[in-house]
Order: sequence, then structure tokens, then C-alpha cells
Amino acid sequence: MGTIDDVIAEIDAAREAIWEKPPQEVLDLSVGKVPLGTGAKNNYLSTMIFAENELRTLTDEILWFAWATATRHPELDLKTLVAYMDEMGQYKANMNIYVGLPEAGEVMKLYVGGIRKAATMQEFADLTQSIMTYMNRLHGWVDIAFPWGLVDGFKRVNPIQRIADAANA
Repeated sequence: MGTIDDVIAEIDAAREAIWEKPPQEVLDLSVGKVPLGTGAKNNYLSTMIFAENELRTLTDEILWFAWATATRHPELDLKTLVAYMDEMGQYKANMNIYVGLPEAGEVMKLYVGGIRKAATMQEFADLTQSIMTYMNRLHGWVDIAFPWGLVDGFKRVNPIQRIADAANA
């Protein structure tokens, strides 16, 4: 692993490689090819649910929170933020591997190695922005591959109608 700029360039290159076409690991996951065999009761739908959830929480919550904290509060302690994201990043990298996205897990580990070298809040923010855009793009591909039509069989009662019916009862 080289400099912070080298790590960012490597993450950005990984993002560019999946920008216009889905990565093979998402194509594989969408047809049940899961390297670790992950899946409840020998199905891969549960694995896709796990993958979608892990990526959503990673991109929309964890990475965004870290980036927003670093860019909005540069006066905060970098060492604490790095320690938090080191632990969280390693966990999420391993979860990506577990749910059939091993390349994404390795890119996340690259980010973790980079933030350990960050000497400024700006370097941390730049690294976090880079991994956040990669993971957001990956999440987009998983969402496209997800068989959302399955949920049509699980319609709930319209909540506003339920409230109106209760008021009229």
C-alpha cells in the first residue's frame, strides 16, 4: 500500500471498473453463486437480502456519517474517528465477503489500511468519500439485481386506511 493518494486512486479505479457494468460478483450473486455458500435453508435470496442490507447501512449510514463528521467537524479527534472506522470497516469488509461480495470486501480493507495512514481529517474525508462512492455504486448494482417482484406477494394493509377504519368503528 502506497500513499493516501495511491489508495484513493486504487479505490477510484475499482469504482470506475464497475461504473457502467455490474461486477461479476453481483452477477454471480444474482444467480446463486455464493463463494462461501452463505444462505438460510440453502437459498440465496436470504444472502441477497443480507447483501442489500449490509451495503445500505454501510453507504447510507456508516460511511456517510464518517464523511460528514470529518468534513463538518475537522476540529474533532482524528485518532478516535479512525479507530471507530477501522473496527467498523473491518467488520463490514468481512460481511461483504460473507454475503458473496469478496472483491468489495477487499476494496473495503484497502480503505481501512488507508485510513490508518491518514494524518489529517482531510485525508480521512477524501478516503471516505472515495470508498463511499464505490460502495454506493456497488449497492446500486445489487439493488438492480435484487428480485424486488417477490415482495408483491406480501402487501400490507394501507396504514392510512387502517387508521380511518379504526376511527369509523
